[in-house]
Amino acid sequence: MTDNARARKLADRIQVVVAETLDRRIKDPRLGFVTITDARVTGDLREATVFYTVYGDDEERAASAAALESAKGVLRSEVGRQTGVRFTPTLAFVPDALPDNARTIEDLLDKARAKDAAVREVSTGATYAGDADPYRKPEDDTDESDDSDENEGSASA
Repeated sequence: MTDNARARKLADRIQVVVAETLDRRIKDPRLGFVTITDARVTGDLREATVFYTVYGDDEERAASAAALESAKGVLRSEVGRQTGVRFTPTLAFVPDALPDNARTIEDLLDKARAKDAAVREVSTGATYAGDADPYRKPEDDTDESDDSDENEGSASA
């Protein structure tokens, strides 16, 4: 097994352990609706970054961040106990930017839909500036066939 696979496997296990420990053992009232979204471990397995989201406003996010920082020691010891690695990685908690990015993308899509609707509304009942079919069509085939017959006759004579 490669080091990357081992780090990914450890990160997955850390994510589960932290989530279960927060749910069962940590009784901090500042801790809101926290969801552990991802965990990443460095290649040397010494440091783990745990990504989380909090449902609520900025005040609840700040309170949950403080609760996670104060519970870091308990969480790290539980990770060490359940993973059985020689050196328990240090934990760093980082708020996940995914919900904010998704909200920004949704806002941009809403703006694009509104602009599309405005263009559709303006174009209703509009007519073409030129001909309805602006593409060139080939001329009649009869003229071309007459020219080719004359060329063939002169070439054989």
